[in-house]
Amino acid sequence: MKICFNEATTMKKSTLELDLDLCNKYGYDFIEIRMDKLNSYLEKHSLDDLVNFFDNNQLKPYAFNALEFVTFRDMISYRKLKDDLVFLCEVGTKIKCKNIVVVPSFDVGYTKKQIKEETVRVLNDLADVAEKYNINLAFEFVGYPNCSVNTFEQAYEIVTAVNRTNVGLVLDCFHFHSMNSKIEELKKADPHKIFIFHIDDAEDLPVGALRDNNRLWPGDGVIDLDIILTTLKEIGYGEMASIELFRPEYWEWEPEKAIKIGKEKTEALIKKYFSVPQK
Repeated sequence: MKICFNEATTMKKSTLELDLDLCNKYGYDFIEIRMDKLNSYLEKHSLDDLVNFFDNNQLKPYAFNALEFVTFRDMISYRKLKDDLVFLCEVGTKIKCKNIVVVPSFDVGYTKKQIKEETVRVLNDLADVAEKYNINLAFEFVGYPNCSVNTFEQAYEIVTAVNRTNVGLVLDCFHFHSMNSKIEELKKADPHKIFIFHIDDAEDLPVGALRDNNRLWPGDGVIDLDIILTTLKEIGYGEMASIELFRPEYWEWEPEKAIKIGKEKTEALIKKYFSVPQK
């Protein structure tokens, strides 16, 4: 299993340029590029600069993170969303980044049936665009009570209904834990439908109370990572693990410290279950 870095982990003090250099230095295989950091990078650099970096270093791009709140939009904001999708597809084609994370909307006030219908419709529509560029959409459920899709089983049902080769799931340990997603459902899942695996941990709060700021380094919290990783191995998933934290405490660290510790913590845990490529 290869190790990836999600730029949310260094949200405040770092840039895409610095994240790239440090992730390459500490031996990460992949990086998930945040859209806001990408836009800031392109204010001072060309896209060719990014191409040259990936062509000349071991670090490779894995995904763009993220197109957010993709469902239940009005016509104007949905048009902007599709423009952003085309932009990421064009950049992805050039730098060989094949995945885009898409996130459902919050506080929608609809039934589960309506949510499923809307989400399936939107994912199909966006997938039509992405397919032209040979790009995948990784749908990420969010384990908050007010997110329209907040459990693994609900998200898996939607992705199964979409039934397209370029639409799959993000499995995030924090979101899986925070709304009590069922490990039995993960055990039945097709591993080819898991496009991205986010690894993280969490403080000990009741169901529905966790928020992103409660994330911890893998192994430092209460999430049963053992059963998640064991299950992934059993069903045949072993592609990548991406460290993704949104903890303000860690944002105050120097980026090099966060990136170094993220690699050490993630690799130490993953090695208990999977082989990790040696550099």
